[in-house]
Amino acid sequence: MSRVLLVSNRLPVTLSEGPDGLTASRSSGGLATALSSVHDGGNSLWFGWAGPTGAVPMAEVERALSPLRAIPVPISQDEVTSYYDGFSNGVLWPLCHYLLDKVRLDAHDDWDAYLRVNERFADVLAEHWRPGDLVWVHDYQLALVPALVRARCPEARIGFFLHVPFPSPEVLRILPWREELLRGLLGADVVGFHTASYAYHFAYACSQVLGLELAGDLLKDDGRPVRVAAFPIGIDAETFATRAGTEAVKKRVEELRAEAQGRKIVLSVDRLDYTKGIPRRLLAIERMLGRQPELSERMHVIQLAVPTRENVDAYADYRRTVNEQVGRINGAFSTPTRNVLHFMHRSVEPDELSALYAAADVMLVTPLRDGMNLVAKEYVASRLDDSGVLVLSEFAGAATELHEAVQINPYDLDRLADAIAHALEMPLDDQRMRISALRRTVHAGPVSVWATSFISALDESPTPPTVAPRTKLNEAFDRLAAAAELLVVLDYDGTLVDFASSPRAAAPDHALIRLLEGLSKRAGTSVHIVSGRGRDSLEDFLGDLDIGLHAEHGLWSRSRRDGEWRTRTTLPPPWLEAIRPVVERFVRRTDGALLEMKGGGLAFHYRATEPQLGQRRVAELRATLSAHELSDSFDLLEGSRVLEVRQRGINKGVVVPEIVATNPRAVVLAVGDDRTDEDLFAATPPDGVTIHVGRGQSAARFHLPDVDAVRTFLARFLETSR
Repeated sequence: MSRVLLVSNRLPVTLSEGPDGLTASRSSGGLATALSSVHDGGNSLWFGWAGPTGAVPMAEVERALSPLRAIPVPISQDEVTSYYDGFSNGVLWPLCHYLLDKVRLDAHDDWDAYLRVNERFADVLAEHWRPGDLVWVHDYQLALVPALVRARCPEARIGFFLHVPFPSPEVLRILPWREELLRGLLGADVVGFHTASYAYHFAYACSQVLGLELAGDLLKDDGRPVRVAAFPIGIDAETFATRAGTEAVKKRVEELRAEAQGRKIVLSVDRLDYTKGIPRRLLAIERMLGRQPELSERMHVIQLAVPTRENVDAYADYRRTVNEQVGRINGAFSTPTRNVLHFMHRSVEPDELSALYAAADVMLVTPLRDGMNLVAKEYVASRLDDSGVLVLSEFAGAATELHEAVQINPYDLDRLADAIAHALEMPLDDQRMRISALRRTVHAGPVSVWATSFISALDESPTPPTVAPRTKLNEAFDRLAAAAELLVVLDYDGTLVDFASSPRAAAPDHALIRLLEGLSKRAGTSVHIVSGRGRDSLEDFLGDLDIGLHAEHGLWSRSRRDGEWRTRTTLPPPWLEAIRPVVERFVRRTDGALLEMKGGGLAFHYRATEPQLGQRRVAELRATLSAHELSDSFDLLEGSRVLEVRQRGINKGVVVPEIVATNPRAVVLAVGDDRTDEDLFAATPPDGVTIHVGRGQSAARFHLPDVDAVRTFLARFLETSR
């Protein structure tokens, strides 16, 4: 079995100083429990922050952690404040839980720290990764790590699991760093979520924001498949059931029921976090008691609120709000001898928690939004006699599995109040029917199944192709600088200018004109633009420059300024007018689409179309044109949000031999960004310099990330070669 590299923000360890120096022990926690079946197998390493270590040397920390197969990633206290408190929990946490008023959209310094820490995680991982390892990254604090590891270890198989909700694209799009986060996650081979709706939100966001295509559960990221799927996490139900049946827990259950003095126990267990909906739950209880004050004599509410992030002002304010509500409810509905609501702001031991679950007649799990919420499953697993009622928010991920719970909308206070009252009155037969079905569901999906199913999916993902390391750009500079004569062959859209919503919107700016003019005037240098654009467009944009222009992928060519345009075939091709009405019909059916007519072909642009609609329409159009009676005469070429129809046998590769023939001694520099430019690279002589722009696989020897990098490269070359 492959070795697994587990990655989380915090290591599941506790460090302590003793007479023999620093020692480390395993700590408990949700993720530690969930991944114990993976890590305890012995063939894994766990990477994360070890917590504050003061002045202890990192070498000593590493030594202490080594027996636990834990690798520390150092994070300074300032970085904890900015990366963790500032960006992870001040931006991503509220965003993922749809609490947009709490999202800090000006957290630019915190974003810098977030990027810096994610890069450090990737660096440490890359030091330990070896071929065959599986990398499994966890949660929103490390969303950039998959792509950063991919850049360092291109052949790695990488998985990412998000333990919180993934927001809808409409919510995600408010974030200034939305593209960077999506690109970070897309570095993984498998991206997992608790529910199918979260997976859909992510896939749809990649489609809307990045224009990626989704086929089944696979996103196509520049030809590399990324599986997007739901892997609902479970609990160790047997452990909870066994603990609930112990004599110690049974005795404590009797004590709790005695303390309730015959009243029904209504329990809530939450971290004291604003996503858990505690104030709205208390408002609903207050509203219910206002309508039916007699219920205060029949119920004993226990709210266990586990402390969290107490150093954050917003959480201190939240606790104050909850305390005020508890006081108001008890003041209005309690008696001199007993309170209707018992509020505990602390953690409890596992036996005490099991006793609370087993004693509670009604369990309220009403978060405003929650990735899964395992408390609901823990309560169900602890109900050995199949009694009890689970009232569950429909916005908890667990609601997609626990159908027999009383599901409610926590924002609807009236119905929440009614649901609590209904739960108090539910007949025992109805309770047992519901809880027994819920117990079967919980026992059928243990946490070990979650872990093994994800690992299996990652292990079965296609092994990334072996990628030869990109040759350093310095070699390209040296090769070009040594050339006495040079032929520069450049694509236009996506290479020299960014893509725009329409072809006319991508006009060259003054900086680009000056750059091309400077290159064309360099001694011994000829510049050629080879584009899919029509000749009128190229003439309009670049016609005043003394450079070669080649339009419609080489169908038309103009050697130098004031030269005549010549074509490589008879125009217009006979098939053009036959298929034009077909494409026009698709344009009318597709909001945001437009038709670009060229002398020897046409293009169906859908950059401004809603991505999923665009993908459906272009698939339909491709199928329709492929079945056309004249389809043997033309080629269909998919580019970036465009489907082009062009004369068969015409591609950018046919231009290169003609350009080379003008000066066989010259070195060729070819730069392009998409599939059409692969023909260009293939036709470039072996001693030439080929550069691919952007993401994805390419036959080019060199790589630049984007348009700005291309311009910088060309400007630097021009400056150093003067």
